[in-house]
Amino acid sequence: MTATASAPLAPDSRQTSLLRFATAGSVDDGKSTLVGRLLHDTKSILADAYAAVERVTRERGGAGVDLALLTDGLRAEREQGITIDVAYRYFSTPHRTFILADCPGHVQYTRNTVTGASTADALVVLVDARHGVLEQTRRHLAVAALLRVPHVIVAVNKIDLVDYAEEPFAAIEADVAEHSRRLALAITTVPVSALEGDNVAVRSERTPWYTGPTVLDLLETLPSADETERAAASGGWRLPVQYVLRPQDAALSPEHREYRGYAGQVAQGVIRVGDDVVVQPSGRRTTVAGIDTADGPLTQALSGQSVAVRLADEVDVARGDLLSSASDAAIPVKHLDAHVAWLADRPLRVRDRVLVQHGTALVQGMVTGISGVLDITLPGGTLDSSIVPGDSLALNDIGVVTLLLAQPLAVEDYGAHRHTGAFVLVDPQDGATLAAGTARAATPGTGHDGYLSI
Repeated sequence: MTATASAPLAPDSRQTSLLRFATAGSVDDGKSTLVGRLLHDTKSILADAYAAVERVTRERGGAGVDLALLTDGLRAEREQGITIDVAYRYFSTPHRTFILADCPGHVQYTRNTVTGASTADALVVLVDARHGVLEQTRRHLAVAALLRVPHVIVAVNKIDLVDYAEEPFAAIEADVAEHSRRLALAITTVPVSALEGDNVAVRSERTPWYTGPTVLDLLETLPSADETERAAASGGWRLPVQYVLRPQDAALSPEHREYRGYAGQVAQGVIRVGDDVVVQPSGRRTTVAGIDTADGPLTQALSGQSVAVRLADEVDVARGDLLSSASDAAIPVKHLDAHVAWLADRPLRVRDRVLVQHGTALVQGMVTGISGVLDITLPGGTLDSSIVPGDSLALNDIGVVTLLLAQPLAVEDYGAHRHTGAFVLVDPQDGATLAAGTARAATPGTGHDGYLSI
């Protein structure tokens, strides 16, 4: 298979970094068209896929190429012209590699948006230039604030349908700026026409009043969460243990006979050989004796790298434990106060029993309190001030809950530790995911009457 008109741009491995981003927006805001435009303008579409979309567009009586068909992969999506499930796309430019989570816009699929945004470095929220900020826009911005997505791009789409006028864009930009201040989000607003290609990958001459970057300019230059954490590497480090490595040929190979490594992805900070280590939840202390990878040993490992750590002493470490720097060790807790986004059809009520999945650790838990529910329709206010009293959570609700754990977990304040502050709730009966949560571990001895501040 060959690529469209021009050959794909070859990534420069010396400069390429990875950015994960998600898209969100109300139905018919042109989200799928924007994604299709990004793929097309970055030469990321194979020739046969492009030809198929051309053929389908002609069969439907359309003119040109309906780029939205590139991303509406499911038959039901194409028939209804909507996105239903989260679709992941991979593409690259000479400057960066991207993993894109294309999320649906319907209110009933908000849980899919939570899933897509949960690992995103950036969230692109579409707003129709004719309609402005809607309730669903505020819901998506609240999700971004809840999940602490580092960067939010609001793409004011269909600027061509308001004759490329500055006034509608300026009004939406001011509205978005007010929301960004209240939710403490870093938001950049860009006028685009996904259909015509204005300011998506190429700067438009039809919006001379706009002097900011294009959407692709932002995506290529925004620092990823891993890059930001590496720049602030003076803090402590975290390594959730995914596997305990004991080579199968240890009985035959003398060099592997005593090998025991603890494998996982560095969730935060920089691990160095010789660092003092605390193993949680046991609290045992030792030091890092070595760091191994498939390409050989390292003297240090950065956030985002997958490694195996060897420890100087024979301490009991199992899958689900957390290795952390002794100078800034995580503290295991049995009570959690947290925001959760409820993703299940059945409601959540006090005294419901759940499983709490934190990294690779899975423990039993019980909901001991529901402090309130986010009312997205309230005008103004912060995420916390929009919490209203409630005693249950329904599908797509964001609420404040208290959990009691059967065993201690090293869950931390999500604001300071994005990876180790997140968890999911699992149905103990069928294993289905019930909710995504962001926690602030209660301080021992002070009760747990507060909750996460955003």
